[in-house]
Amino acid sequence: MERKNAGSYQSHPEFLVSRVKEGDREAFMKLVGLYQQKIFVLTYSMVREREDALDLVQETFLRLYEKINTYRPGENFSAWLMKIARNICIDFIRKQKARRKESLDSLSPDRIDLADSGQDPARFNPGEIIQKAVSRLPAKQQAVFVLHHYQDLKYEEIAGELKISAGTVKSLHYKAVRKLRKMLARQLGGEQ
Repeated sequence: MERKNAGSYQSHPEFLVSRVKEGDREAFMKLVGLYQQKIFVLTYSMVREREDALDLVQETFLRLYEKINTYRPGENFSAWLMKIARNICIDFIRKQKARRKESLDSLSPDRIDLADSGQDPARFNPGEIIQKAVSRLPAKQQAVFVLHHYQDLKYEEIAGELKISAGTVKSLHYKAVRKLRKMLARQLGGEQ
C-alpha cells in the first residue's frame, strides 16, 4: 500500500515541479504527459485550428520550462499552467488579427465572407460560420466570449483570469454578442 501512495505522490504536480526545478527532465516529461491533453483542449477551443493548437501546446510547455522557477509552491499548478496557455493563445490571436488586417485592408472591416458562393448548400456548417465570426472579434471580446462559451467560465472567473473587473467582462461579452449578431445576420440573411 505504501508503494502505491509513493507512486501517486511522485506524479503529484508539486513534487514534479520541485524535481524539474532541480533539473530532472523525466519529471518535466511527466508534467507534459499529465497536462498536454488539457492544454490542447484549451488552445484548440481558442484558435480552432489543429496545427496552430498543437504549436501553442508546444509553446506552452516551452514557456513552462522557462518560467518554472516563478511558480510558487502551494499555488494551484493547473490554474497557473492554464493561465500561461491562455495568455499564449491571446497573444497568438492578436498577431493573427494584425496579419489578417494588413492583408484584408481593401475589404470593408464589417464585411465577412463566411460562405463561398460556389459552395454546395448541403455542406452548410453553421458552427464553422460562427467560429469564423468569433475569430473576427477584437482580442478582448474574443477572449471573454471563448472563455465564457467554450470553457464555461463564469464572469467572475474570467475577470480573475484576465485581471479585469466582472463589470468589464460583462460589457465585453455584451459587445461581443451584439457584434456577432450583426455579422451573422448579414451573412445568414437576417435582420441587422
